[in-house]
Amino acid sequence: MEPSATYRNNSGSSTGLTSTPSRVSEAKDSDRVSGAVERVTFHSEDSGFCVLRVKVRGHRELVTVVGNAGSVSAGEYVECEGEWINDSKHGMQFKSRKLAVVPPTTVDGIEKYLGSGMIRGIGPHFAKQLVKAFGVDVFEVIETKPQRLLDLPGIGRKRLDSVIAGWSEQKAVRSIMVFLQSYGVGTSRAVRIYKTYGEEAVAKVTENPYRLALDINGIGFKTADALAQRLGIPKESPARAGAGIRHMLQELSGRGHCACTSSSLVDTTATALEISSAIVESALADEIGSGGVISEPREEDNWIFLPALHRAEQGVARQLVRLARGKTAWAGINAEEAIPLVEKETGLQLSKSQRQAVSTALTSKLLVITGGPGVGKTTIVNTILKIITQTDASVLLCAPTGRAAKRLGESTGLEAKTIHRLLEFDPRQGGFKRNKENPLEADLLVVDESSMIDIVLMNQLLNAIPSTTSVLFVGDVDQLPSVGPGNVLSDMIGSETLPVVRLTEIFRQAASSKIIVNAHRINQGQMPLVPEDKSLSDFYFIACETPEEIMAKMMQVICTRIPERFGFDPLHDVQVLTPMNRGGLGSRALNVELQKRLNLDESPAISRFGWSYKRGDKVIQTQNNYDKEVFNGDIGTILSVDTEEAKLIIVFEGREIEYDASDLDEVLPAYAVSIHKSQGSEYPAVVIPIATQHFMMLERNLLYTGVTRGKKLVVVIGQKKALYMAINNIRSSTRLTALKERIRQLFDLAF
Repeated sequence: MEPSATYRNNSGSSTGLTSTPSRVSEAKDSDRVSGAVERVTFHSEDSGFCVLRVKVRGHRELVTVVGNAGSVSAGEYVECEGEWINDSKHGMQFKSRKLAVVPPTTVDGIEKYLGSGMIRGIGPHFAKQLVKAFGVDVFEVIETKPQRLLDLPGIGRKRLDSVIAGWSEQKAVRSIMVFLQSYGVGTSRAVRIYKTYGEEAVAKVTENPYRLALDINGIGFKTADALAQRLGIPKESPARAGAGIRHMLQELSGRGHCACTSSSLVDTTATALEISSAIVESALADEIGSGGVISEPREEDNWIFLPALHRAEQGVARQLVRLARGKTAWAGINAEEAIPLVEKETGLQLSKSQRQAVSTALTSKLLVITGGPGVGKTTIVNTILKIITQTDASVLLCAPTGRAAKRLGESTGLEAKTIHRLLEFDPRQGGFKRNKENPLEADLLVVDESSMIDIVLMNQLLNAIPSTTSVLFVGDVDQLPSVGPGNVLSDMIGSETLPVVRLTEIFRQAASSKIIVNAHRINQGQMPLVPEDKSLSDFYFIACETPEEIMAKMMQVICTRIPERFGFDPLHDVQVLTPMNRGGLGSRALNVELQKRLNLDESPAISRFGWSYKRGDKVIQTQNNYDKEVFNGDIGTILSVDTEEAKLIIVFEGREIEYDASDLDEVLPAYAVSIHKSQGSEYPAVVIPIATQHFMMLERNLLYTGVTRGKKLVVVIGQKKALYMAINNIRSSTRLTALKERIRQLFDLAF
């Protein structure tokens, strides 16, 4: 029998299930609810927070339960303790303080659970077959006598092996979840722990919980620390303080910094861990002594680095100076003769500044070309390539993202690769095949969208370039810096030692675009120009007063006005770019609303981690997956969904990639994405909501980056005050890095 599906009061006696919502809302804090989960409306893999629709016996309608569960699926049973609340937006809910998940025991519950896709190889159809054949004993059959599944029609050895493996994995994950559930570790994290540590997961975590933050992507220090204290590790432990120091440096690297001053690091760590500064200072000395962190003396205060970032900064500075020395493979070319010949061939007339840029490129072993949209960067690169390829010089082209590489290839007519593919990443070895011992082979390497490259990737790229190769870096230094640590392009330019061409002249054809004109105005701290009449333009600002009005206008513009007036497909041509992930106008909330409006496909879907993934959905990869060769920021479309096998196919730039349901923690809907995630991409039409609730992220280069993503249309919808705040805020340029000084020091020694 299933557990009794009843509400209970403080004395444990049953209360009437026929009570009205008003009577239920007066129930005591000790109320209990139990029942079968019909639907998982939302589940966060980060916090475990979930919204469940629960079928409670004797109750006509499904009950909404909100609480926290490490893992929960349709068909399972939940036993909850908490209180009833009448939410102003969502109505009557049961807010659970304690939520226990119980495996289903009825035929219906088991079928729903197995058909939810939690176990690889079992979908709704096969679940029905299993329950029909084995009834409530199906779990025992899968566990102890899986060969009996071969008696069922259509079940072969391949599917049996998949079910056995999936069942074993889920059993192990469930075991780990029991251990981790109270610490806010969600299903996806438990799967990663299992894949990293295997059967030794619990033992290794118990021995040193802080290793989770270092070894498992997506598990932070706070989770590891909560677990450590539950396991009895003292709050003042040197191990805890040392882990806290590394965590603080890691957090800062996530915000782009390569280092932290010693005094600031001690203060922030002591405050965060709620321990004395003396304990942190002692732990810092131990970390420096053991090589856990690197200390570099400065006049005002020591700078503390994570070893990997310290090595990367030193490596980038050393490699840049090395590559800047020597002669090009085309040293005999006369620029004054070559440029007119190319102009005649292409029919293009270069401006004075463009001629100077090309001439500098032909004589420089290493060059940086920077400038905003419409200033002729592409023209210069193409001119350089046409001149040097006539000498039989070999060329390689690369960019940080797949979209940027594709655009570079289209504009030059040559093959362009992502940096990861150029360096030939080997997932088995966990590194690049191309390196100092096995360098790239080319006379010239062109690196586009250089502002996106963080210090670690730049070090790996430069390390694979031989001293005989010339390098041309192209990028817009005024865009957002890299998502990862460092401010590499800006530091290269700021060193004032490397050859740099900065283009500022907007050419006549580009000047007709209000997108380009307004991008430059924003970059100069000026408000954008908007059409004063109803004439067609490629840039609009729609003023709104409230977040609710912004949301309503956005939906109208995306779903109706842009398609009708400009002919753009709202799903494939229009991209929403938002300053933040959270909040009513963040990417999460916008994706929920836009998926509902733009993807009306009614075929079966897979629900995971609070999202429903169905055919036709636009999705974004949120982390590098070297096995699949799909990288952070890549946008694709779901081609097909197989609920039986719990698999789906996503198309990225023409490549069909298979995902298991357990992989979907790496994939999010991409109807709306953060502006940070949009770097290196361009879209036919861009819609940007902007509100004062985004004040933490309202910065000039963020808005500038968002606007420059639009090729044919940009619509900014929001509060004028928020727009003004963004344009006048330039604080984001200050990242703590030492690359600029390192380049100067080495350049002075080398030249």
